Amino acid sequence: MHLMIPHASALGEACQHSLGELNLPHLSELLGRLSLDGAPIGEDEYSLNTPQELALAQLRGSRAAPGELPTAAWLARSLGLDERLAWARLTPLHLAVGADHITAYNPEDLQLSEFDSRALFEALGELWPSQEGWAAHWVDSQTWLIGHASLQGLASASLDRILARNVAAWMPEARLLRRLQNEIQMLLHEHPLNQAREQRGVLAVNSVWISGCGRAEGGELPAQLQLDERLRAPLLAGDWAAWSEAWVALDAGPVARALDLARKSHPSLRLTLCGERFAQCYSLRPSGALQGLWQRLSPPRANTSELLGAL
Repeated sequence: MHLMIPHASALGEACQHSLGELNLPHLSELLGRLSLDGAPIGEDEYSLNTPQELALAQLRGSRAAPGELPTAAWLARSLGLDERLAWARLTPLHLAVGADHITAYNPEDLQLSEFDSRALFEALGELWPSQEGWAAHWVDSQTWLIGHASLQGLASASLDRILARNVAAWMPEARLLRRLQNEIQMLLHEHPLNQAREQRGVLAVNSVWISGCGRAEGGELPAQLQLDERLRAPLLAGDWAAWSEAWVALDAGPVARALDLARKSHPSLRLTLCGERFAQCYSLRPSGALQGLWQRLSPPRANTSELLGAL
């Protein structure tokens, strides 16, 4: 079992305060039984990819640099799409332009139906003509894919990096991506469906975020990986009460099951905790009979607030 928990912590006083009040007894004992497994993964909070994405790429054996992880191509490969192409992921967005910053609303706030999403995606088709080697695929209401050789090696920030932050600082440097985004915004602005949405008091889809560019490389994720993303939505929404409740549920569920394996000295047990800056992996350290007996009598405990806060 390899349990990976993204959005386990974040920078800022609100999160640090919430961490200080969290009671996670199973995680505390589990971390007390595990040892650090390698150096922290990640650079800082300004890396174009999140620590979670970097940790997943490492599990795939990817050698792509931060910002160039082909996350769109990995999705395309899972859908059986052409692996010879470089792919990019388009996420429909509402961008609000202020006096000194641009704010990206969470895609969930769009309440984008399948009908509206497909209609907007099809309207953009003139930007990626198939006769020029482009491919396009609608995945779901919040996920569109485009493929072309020219998308290889273009650095871009992941979606989770721009939400609740100033988007202007994360705009892509690649000329092709900037041109695509500008042309997409122009077509969306003129689309009657968006005008109808505004009349209904619903957010207009006035932009997209382009991310995950590149051609698929690396392998598949390990079968034993258990990725639990229940902390993502409340963290991105800044709902720290809901985030804390989700952590308590995690502690009582998957973390408790991992702890049970640790108590049984399961050799393949691994845990990866991902924060805003770093991801840290842990594995079970070998223990002798006397140490195992002592751990049963006096279970080790770790300071979860300190460890999570360091991520």
